[in-house]
Amino acid sequence: MSVSRQSCTSRQELFTVLAAGAVVLLVVHGLGRFIYTPLLPYLVDDGQFGAAEGAAVATWNYLGYLMGAMVAIRWHRIDQIRTLLPVSLALHVATTLVITQTDHLTVISGARWLNGVSNGIVFVQAPALILEWLVLRNRASMSGLVYIGVGLGLLLSSGLVTGSADWLEGAERWWPAALISIPLAWWGAARLMKLDVPVRQQESNNHPVTTSPLFDRASIPLFLSYAGAGLGYILPMTFLPLLAKVELSAGHWLLNGTWLIVALATIPGPWIWNKLGARIGDLPALKLNFLIQLIGVLAAIVLPSEIGLILCAALVGGTFLGTVLLTQRIGRALHPHQGPRLSAAMVALYGFTQMVGPWLTKQWLDGGGTLVNAFGIGVAALVFGLVFVFFVPRSE
Repeated sequence: MSVSRQSCTSRQELFTVLAAGAVVLLVVHGLGRFIYTPLLPYLVDDGQFGAAEGAAVATWNYLGYLMGAMVAIRWHRIDQIRTLLPVSLALHVATTLVITQTDHLTVISGARWLNGVSNGIVFVQAPALILEWLVLRNRASMSGLVYIGVGLGLLLSSGLVTGSADWLEGAERWWPAALISIPLAWWGAARLMKLDVPVRQQESNNHPVTTSPLFDRASIPLFLSYAGAGLGYILPMTFLPLLAKVELSAGHWLLNGTWLIVALATIPGPWIWNKLGARIGDLPALKLNFLIQLIGVLAAIVLPSEIGLILCAALVGGTFLGTVLLTQRIGRALHPHQGPRLSAAMVALYGFTQMVGPWLTKQWLDGGGTLVNAFGIGVAALVFGLVFVFFVPRSE
């Protein structure tokens, strides 16, 4: 009876910890980062800024994300995570509240930059902390389920934007995200701070665990591949609803429907790609992942508007988290014992390429190019990433 009760308690604790991780990712990624995608067409219509300025605001957010990941590389110990994680969640709430109060482009850009910093830190540190906790309990294979929170965040952000579209305007449109973030961030942070994880892992001889170089012949192709993935997926994940607005008539269901499709496709993504990687191998699964994602972005360019938009939303939404999970799992296999440092380095690279995407789009639009043709940047990036997957060695 006591064994059964202990097993039940363990399952309940496991669910609670994974739920807390999913909630904080929902907050910073769904209500912080990607809610900007469905909001962008409305903010442009409200006259808060134009499409090019909107791309610049996105670039500032992605720059912050990159800087946050770099902060996480520097401060990656468990005791440092316990300090930075709640502070970063508080920064997310504060910056979102600031945006509800202003239409000034400089203030918006600054707030979105800081919001990106908080996002980068949390996106690295929350899964890393949970993974260390799971490793101690021989449940590391479940760590990817934390990323389901990203998909749920996309779904929630779609509902919040669509549901409040007719009665909010301009800066007011950020209020639903700000108000919901407060209790969710507080609960998630409070639960994660209670995790029983040693401050410093040690080897059996009582010496601190050493780390090998992150960049070598084995890992460099993987990092280059991940860079292509970051640039490839970020264009539809930032501009797909705006592309729908450009291509479709007013009142078309896909104006809001594209982001809903992305969200629904994203939710099962972590579970599907985790299972597929275990079944056929992480490297073959990653190659398939890149190919499907490439077809999705290409569909938005070459197929008729409704079909192309739907395929892009479904295929990119269903694959991009799989890219994250598979790449990080392959990276850990190539470089064991890297822990949060490896995750932070990969997120930093991912963040850099995501920052480049909106910046390139802005240059393209300022030069007279069209938004649909700008998606060709994403196609080229995914081809680049797919090629380098073939140079990644299999780990023993």
